[in-house]
Amino acid sequence: MKSIFDQISFECSRNVTQSYSTSFSTAVKLLAPGIRQDIYNIYGFVRFADEIVDSFHDYDKAELFDLFESDLDRSLQYKISLNPVLNAFQHTVSKYNIPIEMIASFMKSMKMDLSKKEYKTADEYNEYIFGSADVVGLMCLKVFVKGDNAKFEELKHSAMRLGSALQKINFLRDLKADFEVLERSYFPNADLNKLDEHSKKLIIDEIESDLKAGFEGILKLPIDAKFGVYTAYIYYKKLLSKLKKTPSAEIKNTRIRVPDYQKYGLFAQCYFSYKFNLL
Repeated sequence: MKSIFDQISFECSRNVTQSYSTSFSTAVKLLAPGIRQDIYNIYGFVRFADEIVDSFHDYDKAELFDLFESDLDRSLQYKISLNPVLNAFQHTVSKYNIPIEMIASFMKSMKMDLSKKEYKTADEYNEYIFGSADVVGLMCLKVFVKGDNAKFEELKHSAMRLGSALQKINFLRDLKADFEVLERSYFPNADLNKLDEHSKKLIIDEIESDLKAGFEGILKLPIDAKFGVYTAYIYYKKLLSKLKKTPSAEIKNTRIRVPDYQKYGLFAQCYFSYKFNLL
């Protein structure tokens, strides 16, 4: 029965989320049950595409990505895929009428990672961020508003800015791996061989501006989504705070993280703020 296969597909996307990101999966669990699975489905798709271009070094990444993209196109056309992650994703795309253009922009940015090593201009950088982060925020927003187009348009800008902020924080956190292992440099006008406090400050100022705009949208989210998204926001804000306090030389040589005991404290803080209507 197709329903059994769909359920297996949903479980696969949920397992992908929980295996690859404990922090994000915790935030997803704080969403209302009615929208939780669809965010797993989006994350599973995004993660698999990202893994192809970032991790499978012993294989022909371009060939794997082409196969993945071909399977994606067929899944959207025929409403089924034998790849469980794509089968789950197409279900969410169809359910919430996620525009194909969003998916195409995401895939374009992922494909750029196969060959592009440096983003020298703001236009190149912004195009990559739009596809790799902004549209992911928009896909999730489609789920959060449940077909309310007026609400989607109202929150669209904030969702994109929040997506940008989270992606840029990830870039700063993963600076060492991106630069040394993948030989990539995302931030324009920043020589990562000589990253200094001034360059770091410019990057962080940009991220803080994005976070501020993203938070304004969180306050207006439907109740089903607000707690989970706010928790993710607080976690990344804490991570940015740690990066801000870390010397630029250390950021280049280690991966900064939020310890588990601090995560639990942040989650408790978020629950208190949400429960007592302090948002």
